Amino acid sequence: MRVERIVDLSIVMDGDTQTYPGDPTPAIRPATTIEADGFNVLSIAIGSHTGTHVDAPYHFLADGARLDHLGLGLFAGPSTIVDVSGHGPRQPITWDDVAPYSEWLGPEVILALRTAWSDHHLGTDRYFDHPYLGEDACDRILELGVRTLAIDALNPDQTVLEGGAGFPVHRRWLGAGGVIAENLTNLGAVDFDDAVVCLFPIRVGGNADGAPCRAIALRLV
Repeated sequence: MRVERIVDLSIVMDGDTQTYPGDPTPAIRPATTIEADGFNVLSIAIGSHTGTHVDAPYHFLADGARLDHLGLGLFAGPSTIVDVSGHGPRQPITWDDVAPYSEWLGPEVILALRTAWSDHHLGTDRYFDHPYLGEDACDRILELGVRTLAIDALNPDQTVLEGGAGFPVHRRWLGAGGVIAENLTNLGAVDFDDAVVCLFPIRVGGNADGAPCRAIALRLV
């Protein structure tokens, strides 16, 4: 077996990377330079949910598993990409959208929701108006045993800019011991069957509620 193709599913992280409202703004600057010090080193200050990243249960649950307590099997595996790229702003993703793919969903499968929102709207105010996963669909997917959810948008819940946000999908999914990957991109380039998706986060210890990851899809032959 060999890797025939690799598709990068990660957005670029830099000082202009769009973040969830209220999250730390990334600050990336030279700490040393070849000209002054003989070598280049970057100083990187980011939030745990900057760029393409994964959420651990501790993100929403005080007694939830921290990132370094999670098995690596949650971050790699066969994938099913549900294409909802025809959805409009703030349109819910329902079970009717997911049901045609349900025979390929189950334990150890990574479910990726392709909204195409990051492909077209990343870096704009419209990025906050992404489609989102409905509560009933979330419950039914969890019943099938799926525990890794990925989306090419800011959030599988609605992004609420004013007032309180309930985060029902986060609470359901993380409460079931699952993980969520956000801000993927380029899912439309995964035009082959049986893609293996990898979402390995930085190995952050302590009370890590999440961390950036390099998301990729592999075609193995």
